[in-house]
Amino acid sequence: MSLLDCFCASRTQVESLRPETQSETSIHQYLVDERTLSWLPPSTRASEVICSTNVSHYELQVEIGRGFDNLTSVHLARHTPTGTLVTIKITNLENCTEERLKALQKSVILSHFFRHPNITTYWTVFTVGSWLWVISPFMAYGSASQLLRTYFPEGMSETLIRNILFGAVRGLNYLHQNGCIHRSFKASHILISGDGLVTLSGLSHLHSLVKHGQRHRAVYDFPQFSTSVQPWLSPELLRQDLHGYNVKSDIYSVGITACELASGQVPFQDMHRTQMLLQKLKGPPYSPLDVSIFPQSESRMKNSRSGVDSGIGESVLVSSGTRTVNSERLQTPSKTFSPAFLSLVQLCLQQDPEKRPSASSLLSHVFFKQMKEKSQDSILSLLPPAYHTPSIALPPASPWTESECDFPDEKDSNWEF
Repeated sequence: MSLLDCFCASRTQVESLRPETQSETSIHQYLVDERTLSWLPPSTRASEVICSTNVSHYELQVEIGRGFDNLTSVHLARHTPTGTLVTIKITNLENCTEERLKALQKSVILSHFFRHPNITTYWTVFTVGSWLWVISPFMAYGSASQLLRTYFPEGMSETLIRNILFGAVRGLNYLHQNGCIHRSFKASHILISGDGLVTLSGLSHLHSLVKHGQRHRAVYDFPQFSTSVQPWLSPELLRQDLHGYNVKSDIYSVGITACELASGQVPFQDMHRTQMLLQKLKGPPYSPLDVSIFPQSESRMKNSRSGVDSGIGESVLVSSGTRTVNSERLQTPSKTFSPAFLSLVQLCLQQDPEKRPSASSLLSHVFFKQMKEKSQDSILSLLPPAYHTPSIALPPASPWTESECDFPDEKDSNWEF
């Protein structure tokens, strides 16, 4: 059965994509050989899990973003039988290439296979004609990158960075323990729920080190990554040579993401691809805290003499000036960060992947030692109230039609799943 047949077996009925039981060995075989594809059952979680495949049970409230290179629209919706707010991702499969279909297939399968609180869950997946609907929990705070744009355009405090990164790295460590490389770790793939739970999404680029029952030391799969994800990719992955890459490639992405959360800007974002690659391949003493990777901006990070960050601003010195939310800011703040944070970043961004720590070791880094036991409560104390209900009364949604999801040509990368 072809990939298109798998998703669009029926063009006239709503078809549930309910998985069937499968072992861990076979799912790893799928990751290296799609011909062995089968499905896994969704885990039984809380009582509020939504399993309905009836499209009339969902009222689309508002489009909250786009993803998957603009092929997917992301909607806030309401499950009318229960009143529960959910997130719905709708993709027109007819617009997807075979490579895109494989990526969608992989992310759907893996969302059922993995069992970890810090990995994003899909509740229900089904097709409506040629449209794929993916129902997942509503993450009231959206992604970490959306928090940056909305509330922290000049960067987050260390305390908030610590809580967000800790949850995301826990999810990453789980993937690594299962022999998988994420390959797309970044702020837009870190989601925060209304109760402060941090989850890692973006499984469509994931790749397995396990092949034919054996775990390999490196992989040599170099897909055509979108230019939008390249700033986070490691030197060895971008280099595409005979040495390949492994899970340590994700650790480099953690370092880039840490800088992203701290500065409010994406390192290398405004650079030409060739210039970016040369900059990354320079190796030590290169550091993404250098002004050279933030075009048209001043240096944003300096060593803190105190070595601590309370999370409420004592160790962050903000200069006066005009503030805008783009890479061409007229003036930028001068921020101080602790040696522990700088150590974490520098370890993650070692040019030699063997010198980078594992995800497990990273969780024991001194930067995370100050984590409180109830990290979810700590995140909530550092964020504004979460969005739980529409701010205005919305009219009842009319029955969904395919024309509602005709996508415009322009791209919006606010939400990338």
